[in-house]
Amino acid sequence: MLNLILPPLTDKDAAQRMFKLLQDAAAAQGVELRTPPSEPTTCCGKGCNGCVWEGYYEAVVYWRDEALLILSD
Repeated sequence: MLNLILPPLTDKDAAQRMFKLLQDAAAAQGVELRTPPSEPTTCCGKGCNGCVWEGYYEAVVYWRDEALLILSD
């Protein structure tokens, strides 16, 4: 049974910690997860509606949910 305490996804550092926790758990179970999403490199810093960081965090949540499904098998 998977018993992890994941950090809240409030910033990119929290996302990186979450990636590491889940990848370590996968390695311990002998399973492989796909590569986590890459951080955006094109943000202008103006707080645009539809910022590339919004898309990144959506991809992070999708990756996390998929990883948790794989690890719970």
